[in-house]
Amino acid sequence: MKALAVSRHKLSLAIGFSTVILASFGQSALAQVQPTTSDDSTVTYPASFFDQYQPYSVNDMLQRIPGISVALGGNGPSGGPGSSDGSSRRGLGAGGDQVLINGRRIAGKGNEGNSQLSRIPASEVQYIEIIRGTSGDLDVRGGSQVINVVLLESQSSTSFAYELNMDHYHDGKYQPGGKFSATGQSGAFNYFLSAEREPRWEFRDGFETSVNPDGSINETVDRDEGRDAWPVTLQANLGYEFTANDTANLNLQWSDNEYDAYADRIITDYDTNPPTVDIERDTIPTEEGSWEIGGDYMHVFADGSRWRTLFIVNDDINNSYRTRYQVNGNSETSDLYLSNEVNTKERIVRSSYVFDLSNTQSLEAGLERAQTILDTSLQLGLAGDTDGGPRFGGLSPDTDAVGTVEEMRYEYFAIHNWQLNDRMSLETTLLFEDSEISQSGNISNSRDFTFFRPKVDYRFDITPAIQFRASIEKDVAQLSFTDFTASIDGGDDEQNAFEGNSDLRQEQSWRYEANLEYRLPNDSGVINSNVFYHDLDDLIDNVDVSTDTQTLGARGNIGSGERYGFNIDSSLRMTMFNQPELLLTAGLSIEESSVTDPFLNIERERSLRGGGSSYNFGFRHDIPGFYNMNYGLRYNREFYNDFLVYDIDKIEQYPKVGSFNGWVEVQAWGDLVYRFEARDSRDRCRVRTRYINGTIANGSIDEIEDSCSDAGPVLAIKIRGTF
Repeated sequence: MKALAVSRHKLSLAIGFSTVILASFGQSALAQVQPTTSDDSTVTYPASFFDQYQPYSVNDMLQRIPGISVALGGNGPSGGPGSSDGSSRRGLGAGGDQVLINGRRIAGKGNEGNSQLSRIPASEVQYIEIIRGTSGDLDVRGGSQVINVVLLESQSSTSFAYELNMDHYHDGKYQPGGKFSATGQSGAFNYFLSAEREPRWEFRDGFETSVNPDGSINETVDRDEGRDAWPVTLQANLGYEFTANDTANLNLQWSDNEYDAYADRIITDYDTNPPTVDIERDTIPTEEGSWEIGGDYMHVFADGSRWRTLFIVNDDINNSYRTRYQVNGNSETSDLYLSNEVNTKERIVRSSYVFDLSNTQSLEAGLERAQTILDTSLQLGLAGDTDGGPRFGGLSPDTDAVGTVEEMRYEYFAIHNWQLNDRMSLETTLLFEDSEISQSGNISNSRDFTFFRPKVDYRFDITPAIQFRASIEKDVAQLSFTDFTASIDGGDDEQNAFEGNSDLRQEQSWRYEANLEYRLPNDSGVINSNVFYHDLDDLIDNVDVSTDTQTLGARGNIGSGERYGFNIDSSLRMTMFNQPELLLTAGLSIEESSVTDPFLNIERERSLRGGGSSYNFGFRHDIPGFYNMNYGLRYNREFYNDFLVYDIDKIEQYPKVGSFNGWVEVQAWGDLVYRFEARDSRDRCRVRTRYINGTIANGSIDEIEDSCSDAGPVLAIKIRGTF
């Protein structure tokens, strides 16, 4: 009878928002403990603020904070040309993940602080800080905001958390998964341990229509693609406090993901009379795996200055082996074999010394050494009279490209932090890079680079609630070393491989940004705006590397350009309607850009598959008094920009469709959290115009391909618990 009553209540909520429940929810919200804002504009949320929600993890706590997307880097022009942001950034740098655990930065790229948020139980948290200012005491610099999760201190404690989930796909497939983590401490030793195995099943149904220049149908392709992946990830974060002034941490991550993928195509050729039908099948066994070891050691001297050293060693493998078969009844004949092996390794160490110049000024000086190595091997076999053996899938060798690219980089830096007065701060960074990139294999080349990268970050707390931030920065992006060697385009069935370019230079940018944030009283919401202008140099795009006998494209530097626009992000509680537990979010990003196209010699937008302009909106509604229920929806869509990609013999346009996910979560039987999710079909569409007898500048249109595919909606249930 109790289960029946629960079901009736949930149904009534989903349909009509019960007035009684909403009223009781509003009364409980009014009694909630409120966050505090300090003189340096740091906003502190005590653990008691979240008690009524009974959150499962740190991530659950953060989702109740207005404007958390800004703190997590969701507002502003992240990435883009000339940027060193993200997990692919150059070395470790002073920035990186803007999440601290107990005030410390976790040394890692795939295993940074942000990855810990979903596996640290909420019961371990003492308070959460949103740090909006700059300080020499912070382990990360340059972020608009920093999240610091402070855990409870205990002589001995252990908490366990687990999650079981089941995903249902549109083709009727059910896939289970699970996560388990342990968090604890014993005296001076603390640890986070986690293991997870998550399904990555996908069945993608697509259809493509190709038309001739006169508009008549050339061919159609009915395409089905699928994969059955079960990635396993193990992570460990270990820390030890030798003395009050000496601490060390070790971070470990290992992942393995070997799976089989396939693609089936039914190709109908309408240029013949009658139309002919060909059937093709690809088998694509794939090997993915990585490991990472990171660590840090810090010593605090008697005068408060500190010395800290971080290091990372990682290894990432991504190998795929594609065999294409022509299917004729019960027989299959292979006519293409494509082996693509990629192995990336990094070895990084960063050491710095931080000390106070006065009560209001501090200086950090240090050195970073980073070695990045890429090993690639690509073999292409085609139908012919020669048997190339297993290396070419038993077909005739066409391409055999191997290469190693290595960068050895040294970074010398100094960061000066000055608290001008109670409301203003200025942080100045001077950074000098010296690097050598060498390449061996089919191509041998070696080049030296030097860069001077200054940055100025100014912040003014107009009031404790209103903050203005402005920054000027010279940035240099990390090169994608796969652009140096021959590689494949997995999105084009008719292009087997494209050329590498050993003469690439790093993209550079001068980045000018201004930000204004307003935090409404009583934690009622956050409104954040950002305007930016980026002056770009040595942009990387597709260029012409044709020979006398072949029309070929590769990645190359195309010169200078610019990028500018604005972003606005809002997160508001509906307190004006006496519904403070209803949190509405909305964001808008507009971007304009201009580059000179190397093929057409015209001004155009930078090539875009994703990014650019977008908007999003959503809501989250908590009802603590009713089985601790919450539900919500998020929607986002890219728009406005052309989303065109230009290549030597084709132009691709990517029409944009929206994506959403929704959820309902309750805490019920067994004191467990039950979460129901729905995700959209992940539609993908593309219009590709192919040219023959030359390039897109002097050739003629051969065909126009219009294709779309979707992977269907996904329904999931997750059961979470702690003990």
